[in-house]
Amino acid sequence: MSTIHDVARLAGVSIGTVSRVLSGNPATSPESRERVREAALQLGYTPNARAQSLRLARTGVIGLSISDVRNPFFADAAHGAEQEALAAGRVTMLANADEDSAIEARYLRAFRAQRVDGVLMSPQGGSAEGARSLVEAGIPVVLLNRTLDGVDAPVVTFDVRQGIEQAITHLRDRGHRRIGLIAGPVSVSTGRARVSAFEAIRDELGLDPAPELVQLADGRRGGGADAAERLLALSPAPTAVLSSNALMSSGAFEAIRGSGAAVELVSFDDQDWMRLVDPPLSVIEQDAAHMGAVAMRLLLELIDGGHPRSVTLPTRLIARG
Repeated sequence: MSTIHDVARLAGVSIGTVSRVLSGNPATSPESRERVREAALQLGYTPNARAQSLRLARTGVIGLSISDVRNPFFADAAHGAEQEALAAGRVTMLANADEDSAIEARYLRAFRAQRVDGVLMSPQGGSAEGARSLVEAGIPVVLLNRTLDGVDAPVVTFDVRQGIEQAITHLRDRGHRRIGLIAGPVSVSTGRARVSAFEAIRDELGLDPAPELVQLADGRRGGGADAAERLLALSPAPTAVLSSNALMSSGAFEAIRGSGAAVELVSFDDQDWMRLVDPPLSVIEQDAAHMGAVAMRLLLELIDGGHPRSVTLPTRLIARG
């Protein structure tokens, strides 16, 4: 007997596309629908009606997987997504992946077992297996803040280059020529994007290109402190540092303040404490709550059979002390 995998292989599309076409979901192109129907007819494939009816049943529950509940950025994004879901009559099932692919995989399996209507997720690491398995099972998926190669799903991201260009230009205009970067893990798309944008803009502006000025960290407070200490130990040390998220910025701030060094720190993501310290920190603002709300709207549209496109949101520099 032919299987859905055989149909997908003959039609040259993903299993998720076959599932959507055969279930009547309009979130597919006319070309894909024609190819799937021809392949199914040629192979004599008949969908499992019982499985189809189970998949089409709505539970009113959305799976929401975030990277780290302790990171204020993801907490705000989750809140924005939750409020949007509630306004649409749905509830969210929150999963804290804790920046761990294995934990994420356990939660995604639980989402499938609970037959959630869709999944909004900020993927861990570079593996697309978990997200791809959801899409292939016909579960609508939207990616939050991070991209994955080979996954047919809309994604909501920020314009990283825009914010970094504004920040480095601001620091250059203030006289800084040796600028350091504290970056998150390059196993995720945001880490790679920020390192790439930083190095490109730094070179365009003719600033110090020393590779040791880019220090990788784990995205958390302790990692930010350790990376800042490594930058301060350089000879000469950088006179300004850009930190890639609020958690690492708090650790970096503590390390710099404790060292007594005169270093200007700029952070991604604005938090209340950054306005209250003296001098206050300049920040690259990213509206995480708005991102979460936008991503949830895309997911709800996808669940209802729409064809949402990926969205890139703007960032902006808030220059302070």
